[in-house]
Amino acid sequence: MNLKSIKNKPTFRIATNIYVVILTVFVVWMLFFDENSYLTHREFNKEIKELETWIEFHQKRIAKDKETIKKLQDSLELERYAREKYLMKKDNEDIYIIEFDTIQK
Repeated sequence: MNLKSIKNKPTFRIATNIYVVILTVFVVWMLFFDENSYLTHREFNKEIKELETWIEFHQKRIAKDKETIKKLQDSLELERYAREKYLMKKDNEDIYIIEFDTIQK
């Protein structure tokens, strides 16, 4: 095969067409090197998913805290919460802490 026979093939003619070359360079530039490239958009989409998960977690936590605040409006519930969470007691009470040995011998 010589150079003249290669130049006459349709695939070579299409590949060396100036419009095809420019379009190929443009597409490669837009996909990989541009500020708004596909890779950049993929990173942004990943960050958006992480932030949406973070927002959903905190919305659930806010709902749980609102429910706790609603329960604490009752004085008996407030007293129970203080005893459990902060180990508070009344002046005339004694508290006994019982620990169970959960390891079997």
